[in-house]
Amino acid sequence: MNGATLIATGLAASFCVLSLLHIGWALGPRSGRVQVLPERDGAPLFRPGPLSTLAVAAVLFLAALLVTQRAGLGRELLPPALVAPGCWGVSVALVLRAVGEFRYVGFFKRVRDTAFARMDTRLYSPLALLLGVGAGYVASTAP
Repeated sequence: MNGATLIATGLAASFCVLSLLHIGWALGPRSGRVQVLPERDGAPLFRPGPLSTLAVAAVLFLAALLVTQRAGLGRELLPPALVAPGCWGVSVALVLRAVGEFRYVGFFKRVRDTAFARMDTRLYSPLALLLGVGAGYVASTAP
């Protein structure tokens, strides 16, 4: 198993777990999720509905398909011409997510005293950066 294959496998597993987590949020109870949404004055900045949460789950699953297909794992389910650009798109989107929008989200956020901000600094932004760099590696090195 080469490096791109190993990284693609880890990325795909991560994207699938994150996708399932979003499906659970879309279909399950809505309480107790303050730490997953940026907040201002103790209230979430936005309240995603079930459809938008399922859309995020679908995009995460698509990311899993892109990296596995780019690494040559499994069946080709996506048009080959879209796979490499799609992997690069996943990479760029996640690295930009890690950098953030400079106020509530990302490494360079100014608001740092909320439950979300603490989780974002400890987990969400580092994970986004790691997944983004991994997707870029798979995009650039896979056959």
